[in-house]
Amino acid sequence: MYDTGEPQEGHNKIPKGWLLFFFGGIIFLIGYIVSYTPAISGWSFYKEFDKEMASAAKSEKSVTVKEYSGDKDAIKEGKEIYANTCAPCHNADATGGIGPNLTAATLKYGATPKDIYESIAKGRPNGMPAFLPQIGSEKISKVAAFLESLRKK
Repeated sequence: MYDTGEPQEGHNKIPKGWLLFFFGGIIFLIGYIVSYTPAISGWSFYKEFDKEMASAAKSEKSVTVKEYSGDKDAIKEGKEIYANTCAPCHNADATGGIGPNLTAATLKYGATPKDIYESIAKGRPNGMPAFLPQIGSEKISKVAAFLESLRKK
């Protein structure tokens, strides 16, 4: 009576591997949602980040700023470092470009060698990256001496 000569699809079953994959995916998603939804588990990326930052602050060594004021060799080396690292944003003569003018008598974050060192080492909001990991403490001190020599002229 139902024999039409055309193949019928109604009696085919889903392969067991596909069923296992489907239900495994559902179980994984439920577990993931329960584990990483802050309203359910209390887990938060921000809590993890705060823990990491607190442990990093504890392990951070206090860096002593070397004074190279007046040392002509250090100022010359600082000028070379400045040309390679800082000049793209602050111009070669430090009069400002993308970054602010560094030859001004007063600077936004302080004009002492220690303030300049801290600005270079740790960076500042709105565009100034931290350069301590890239160039190191000694070179930053030399760049600060170079900038101080520009401001005294």
